[in-house]
Amino acid sequence: MSALLLRYRGRDYTAEDASFIRALIAAHPGLTRRQLSAKLCEAWGWVQPNGMPRDMVARGLMLALHRAGHIELPAKKVSPPNNAIRHRDAPEQPSLFGTKPIVGPLSALLPVAIEQVRRSSYEKLFDGFVQRHHYLGYTRPVGEHLKYLVWSGGMPLACLAFSSSPRHIGCRDRFIGWSAVTRRAHVHLLAYNTRFLILPWVQVPHLASHLLGAVARRISGDWEALYKHPVYLLETFVDPDRFRGTCYRAANWQFVGMTTGVGKASRTKVVDRSLKQTLVYPLAKDFRRRLGVR
Repeated sequence: MSALLLRYRGRDYTAEDASFIRALIAAHPGLTRRQLSAKLCEAWGWVQPNGMPRDMVARGLMLALHRAGHIELPAKKVSPPNNAIRHRDAPEQPSLFGTKPIVGPLSALLPVAIEQVRRSSYEKLFDGFVQRHHYLGYTRPVGEHLKYLVWSGGMPLACLAFSSSPRHIGCRDRFIGWSAVTRRAHVHLLAYNTRFLILPWVQVPHLASHLLGAVARRISGDWEALYKHPVYLLETFVDPDRFRGTCYRAANWQFVGMTTGVGKASRTKVVDRSLKQTLVYPLAKDFRRRLGVR
């Protein structure tokens, strides 16, 4: 059996895998790191559900092997901008949108328009609102993600962002009841609510829970339209030192436990961040079956 070299994104890689990649690099001496990652995806059949190559995963694996001394990648030809830093200066909302208080009952705003703005002309407006008004600011998601901008009477009210779920959350995985093998095969069918922002001048009771319910009714179809697969379970994490998660509970999200406080990059089991409440919302009655649980 070939010797285990490292574990990356839930999968073990051996000396035989490293030898294959070294041969791939040697066979294509003029290719960049990006082009080599595409070649590796082609060789190993690594594709996303929408048919696109998993080149970011391949590139990350090759970099991890390079840093560990198991392969030697060609020198970087360009250094792309750091998206997390670049988006610290995300555009603020245009002046045509004022900050006059929007108050009153929810019924006075209905119906609201919920627009999926990923890859649209409104995406930078969304990014700017989140950067300026959300306590976590804005960072560009990695992987699959959607962004919703909510309007009423031509005025923006709220922003909701969803992205690919973390690969492993103990309390969530126990709630679903799947094995590690099943989880790895189906975790792409979950979506994580990374940001939820009601703009600070909007003070409308019950708006937040109404929006969570409305987005839940459409997100699987929106996800499939963009990424060629549905999602069957939503999740989010609430910091109890800051929030109570009332709007999620009012929208029938379920509390399933606390995170461990150990970051995914941690090499130890030492708690290095605050513990969060984990809440989930199934999008189908038979969600466990759809997530591979028999």
